[in-house]
Amino acid sequence: MRWVALTAVAPVTCGANYCVTHEFLPPDRPLYGAALRALPAGLVLLGLCRQRPHGAWWWRSTVLGLLNVSVFFVLVYAASQLLPTSIASTVMAVPPLAMMLIAWALVSERPGLAHLAGAAIGLSGVCLMLLTGAGGVSVPGVLASAAAMLVSSFGYILTKRWNTGADVLASTAWQLTAGGLFLLPVAAAVEGPPPALSTPALLACGYVTLVATALAFAAWFTGLRHLPAGTVGLVGLLNPVTGVLLGTAVAGEVLTVQQLCGLALVLAGVVLGRPTRAGRPPARARQAARRDCDSRRCAAP
Repeated sequence: MRWVALTAVAPVTCGANYCVTHEFLPPDRPLYGAALRALPAGLVLLGLCRQRPHGAWWWRSTVLGLLNVSVFFVLVYAASQLLPTSIASTVMAVPPLAMMLIAWALVSERPGLAHLAGAAIGLSGVCLMLLTGAGGVSVPGVLASAAAMLVSSFGYILTKRWNTGADVLASTAWQLTAGGLFLLPVAAAVEGPPPALSTPALLACGYVTLVATALAFAAWFTGLRHLPAGTVGLVGLLNPVTGVLLGTAVAGEVLTVQQLCGLALVLAGVVLGRPTRAGRPPARARQAARRDCDSRRCAAP
């Protein structure tokens, strides 16, 4: 459960990222927004771990940096500016099912019934919380959010498959740095000089960089190393829950009975998909081990 709690840091902090980006950062600079989020965070983690890539991690960091950082951050920034926080969070709540299916194909992690049931219950709760019939939804924003969901799900499972022989903090730093270094010249070529940021925007950049990126990614990839992909995906459902609760606190709105029921379903889905307590094998395995022990005892002289 401590790994679940640590992993939950990522969706909770990133759930606030939609609101911060939408309210305080420039709406027309997605490339610079993504670069300023990724590169400083990568350099901070690189200074903490003080490790360089080695062997295959030079090209792995490049691939994962493009998927998990460059493309994903640009799409999330665009979705945050084009959509209300609730709609963007709703689309990004789909990764539990996507991560389960991709993990089944790439790392042979067959989802259990508890994970599938938890995903279904959690997604039902998300829909109950967020699908309130809001009008004026941007189609490009929905497409950007859906594309971010697919790219991140694939990139996270590749990270889980390749994340051997490297420290979690180091591999996270390499991905963020590689993604930021790729984005910076592209942003300069496409969007011109960097935008002038006000004091609130600089504070927002500090939160996005240090909390919603450096801390969140380190916690998320640590969870991917120690937990099944299905469990990590279910913990990710806390992202839209955080978005709704933060929006309620900031806007002074009151949660309806429908939203409270949805919140309860999401939490029930996370609890249902949690890993079983380590050290206690399933009943069938215990029975087989007992029979094997008895047979060895009978065969002993």
